Amino acid sequence: MRSITKAWHQAFWTAGTVVLLLAAGLAYAQQPAPRKQAAAAVTETEAQASAILMRMADFLGGQQSFSVSVRSGYDAVQKSGQKIEFGDTRKVTLSRPDRLRMEGERSDGVKTLTVFNGKEIVLIDETSNVYATAPQPGGLDDTIVHFVKDLGIQMPLAVLWVSQLPAELKARVRSVDYVERTSIRGSPSHHLAARGDTVDFQVWIADGDSPLPQRVVITYKQAKGEPQFWAQFSDWNLAPALDDSTFLAKPPDGAQKVAFAAQLPRVSPAARKSSADKGAKR
Repeated sequence: MRSITKAWHQAFWTAGTVVLLLAAGLAYAQQPAPRKQAAAAVTETEAQASAILMRMADFLGGQQSFSVSVRSGYDAVQKSGQKIEFGDTRKVTLSRPDRLRMEGERSDGVKTLTVFNGKEIVLIDETSNVYATAPQPGGLDDTIVHFVKDLGIQMPLAVLWVSQLPAELKARVRSVDYVERTSIRGSPSHHLAARGDTVDFQVWIADGDSPLPQRVVITYKQAKGEPQFWAQFSDWNLAPALDDSTFLAKPPDGAQKVAFAAQLPRVSPAARKSSADKGAKR
């Protein structure tokens, strides 16, 4: 029986090192620099869509705290070209300026917990009974950039959790148009379609006084097979009951502490070759 490549779905553990590749989303701080383009005439529906998108960004980026449940799925493109979908569920709890808790469970049953508590980053793989920690560099925006860019961990939909969401969307979205007014789980919503340099995405935004995202579909148009990622949001709470215990992360009994891959010393190719040559002469 041929093996199935899970790609983003897998967690790799080697030599006491943890590299947790969580589900992909809008890869905050990993997109190429914006390209300058000539301004084009904006249609009425494009202007409407842009206003709705930015209203959502301003509203979500301005919340001091919230919690939300996220159910998502993503394609793993096989060598044959066939797409296999994997998924996960997450509960995200955020409190600005510097705290976040993300509980996740993958479709294969692996459970993870990520916590920023204002002083430290803690990532726990409960299934493998291992955990890793790192100093927290500052507020949420800086910590999310550090987590994704410096520690090399993919955080699902990371751009949605930063206060700079409006600026990020303005820098990365090349065009956006209005598709239709529809309903997501009974909630009247606006369906928008947007394009960027490396991804296209659709977003459904609730109508009314709380313009929160209800669903997102992202197409990685430059990747082989143009795989997609989708996320469904539910149980938004803009006034969650929070205390210090919300952002505590205690590793399970007997858990082994390991390092993030980015924390390990890196050996240059020349040094590796020299070491191998010395070993060959013994």
